[in-house]
Amino acid sequence: MGNQKDMTQKAVGKQSILFSNPPYILSGSSIAGKKEGEGPLGTFFDQIEEDPMFGGTSWEDAESRLMKRAADLAIKKASLQNTDIRYLIGGDLLGQLIATSFGIMDLDIPLFGVYGACSTMGESMAIGSVLVDGGFADKVLALTSSHFAGAEKQFRFPLAYGNQRPLSASWTVTGSGAVVIGNSKPQEADKDNKASIRVKGITVGKIVDYGVKDSMNMGACMAPAAYKTISQNLSDLKVKPDYYDKIITGDLGYVGKDILIDLLKQDGYHISGNHMDCGIEIFDQETQDTHAGGSGCGCSAITLTSYIFPKLQKRDWKRVLFVPTGALLSTVSFNEGNSVPGIAHGVILEAE
Repeated sequence: MGNQKDMTQKAVGKQSILFSNPPYILSGSSIAGKKEGEGPLGTFFDQIEEDPMFGGTSWEDAESRLMKRAADLAIKKASLQNTDIRYLIGGDLLGQLIATSFGIMDLDIPLFGVYGACSTMGESMAIGSVLVDGGFADKVLALTSSHFAGAEKQFRFPLAYGNQRPLSASWTVTGSGAVVIGNSKPQEADKDNKASIRVKGITVGKIVDYGVKDSMNMGACMAPAAYKTISQNLSDLKVKPDYYDKIITGDLGYVGKDILIDLLKQDGYHISGNHMDCGIEIFDQETQDTHAGGSGCGCSAITLTSYIFPKLQKRDWKRVLFVPTGALLSTVSFNEGNSVPGIAHGVILEAE
């Protein structure tokens, strides 16, 4: 009976969970490519790699190396060893998650491979936090990655094709972010008066399909899913948007942001004052020719670990809703005439 009572207290509304023992963020790492390093957030990343191949022999190999580097750094920053990590939860955009499987193989950590397209960081953190709060693990590593050239090759056209990109297109971020989540306060807690960050809860998204068939307009495909998840989070918790200092979407870009704000207004939620999109923040629209903004699993992941975490540690923000967004398409589904559904997962982060 006690377990049933605990479950009732943790399950909130229709799609959300509030943890009874909110897990801690022990560390985060951000490895970025050259173009990302030249953007507005360039000074915040842990490492910027000038070589797009990351010393590898193919774009796919490059992304695996990128992911391994992010995982190693996050574990090191948490003052841990690989053997201290109970589970690894991660995924990427490539078919059968090959960037993840080849990248983390040598870590020798039990793996939950997940796919949520560009929402994968939210999904990985959500699953990892459930495992830690439930007592099934003391420390887990959540990570994801994307690579511009690998994504273009798989989903659109190889770079050598030289196709033109419409203004609605976004630019896949070359980057990998990793987060160590644990059941106790990080060793560096309270140092320099920095706050500890805890995962207060999550809102698991549903697949949402508004019938958009334009693979060059990811913002329009994903905005309805972000709308549904944010609206459900606010409804489940019975709060207003200003409950959060920031509501942060993953990679809607300029097109998707406007759609999201308009859709939420229909439910009486006005978020324009405290909304932020990682795809808008990561590139300079005027000087970097990225059109609608950044996209890819790495977009929200490295923005989270390099920019959002420090804001919470400094208590500039007390509470944020982190909502990575994903477009669930493949070349098979798109070429067969299917629309592009979206999904978004919400992660509530609080400064303790």
